[in-house]
Order: sequence, then C-alpha cells, then structure tokens
Amino acid sequence: MSADRPLRVERLYRFYRAGEEETLALRGVSLQVSAGEFLAVTGPSGSGKTTLLSCVAGTDEPSGGTIWIAGHRMSHRPAAVRARLRGRHLGLVAQENNLFDHLSVIQNVRLAQRLGAADRRQVPASLDLLDQLGLGGRAGDVPARLSSGELARAGLAVALANAPDLVVADEPTGELDQATEDDVLTLLRSCADRGTAVLVSGHSDAVRRTADRVLTLADGVMQP
Repeated sequence: MSADRPLRVERLYRFYRAGEEETLALRGVSLQVSAGEFLAVTGPSGSGKTTLLSCVAGTDEPSGGTIWIAGHRMSHRPAAVRARLRGRHLGLVAQENNLFDHLSVIQNVRLAQRLGAADRRQVPASLDLLDQLGLGGRAGDVPARLSSGELARAGLAVALANAPDLVVADEPTGELDQATEDDVLTLLRSCADRGTAVLVSGHSDAVRRTADRVLTLADGVMQP
C-alpha cells in the first residue's frame, strides 16, 4: 500500500452468532483514507459504524476481508501484534474518555508514548502537544478536575501522543454540547490539515460539514 494511504479496508465482513441467530454487522465494506483526509462515516444506530471502527482499530477482528494501516496488515493477526500496530500507527478517540483517572494529563500522555512509540524522534514533546491543544496549564491535573471540553482535548492528546498515521474517532462528539463538539471537530480537522488521516463516525451535521468526504453505512453495507 502506498504511503499516502494510511488506511485501506477491503471487502470487510463481520458476523456475530448467538445460538442459532446470526447478525450480519458488516457486509463487504471497502474504503480508504488518504493522508491529510478527514473521512466521516454516518448512518443510523445499528448500521455497523462502531463495528467498522473497532475492526479498523484492531480491537475487534473481522470475519472476512483485510485492513491495512500504514502499509501493515491489521486484520487476522494475533492480539499482541494488533496492539503493537495500534500503539505505533493509530490514535484512538473514544466516546468515553481514554484517560487513567489516577494519572495527571501529562502522565497519561507520557504513558501512551512509552507504550507505543517505535521511533522516539517522531514523538512530539508531551508538554508541547498539550500546549497545542490548549491544555498546557492543566498538564498536572487529574481527569476529575477537567471540564468536559478539557477531557475531550486530553483524550485527543493521548490519541496523538505518538504522531499516528491515522486517527480513529467513534462518535467522539455524541455526548457533548455544541460548543465542545465544535471545539473537538476543529482539533480533528487541524490533525487532517497537518497530514494525518482522520476517520470519524457520527450522526451530526457538524461532523458532515467538517469532513472532506462522507460515506453512509446502512445495515452493514456502504451506500453508493
């Protein structure tokens, strides 16, 4: 895969079985995201968005198909390999904050850097990263002392700790007020503008307006 395509998904399927029942969560989904591109995946609840992003992030395994992250195959690899690839090449932004409550903001960022960085020369200085996200003055605070907007930015700082090729955000603004949603989307947009590939799922018009390209998922199928 060429270096300007940090994400390529080919014919992705995901089946879930519970007794005699089978749920087809993804049905042959294909997509790619270029470096510097902000791609939004929209669709109703239950359409497969979270399943798709979980497979891309390597926290779930597809039943069929292939996922490539920065030229490395993510799918159908041992969990330890997927975790290593995720730490080095992918920043994950979740609806729930991805911070350890007992650590300060800067300690959360430095922990992510220790766990994931393959090339220390490419890792941003932790305090510089927090300054860029408007959190320099809150670096020593634990998550409980942050506002909802600050928590969202701190979570993004952890996702960006290792200068990832791809940022994946599963409905990152779903529980936020409009002002905080705008703030988070502006930050994700700036990531794309600096050359990072960004993949976001969401329902809101603000997500659609921010994206370079919008794809719609319905019943596990990417709509034409």
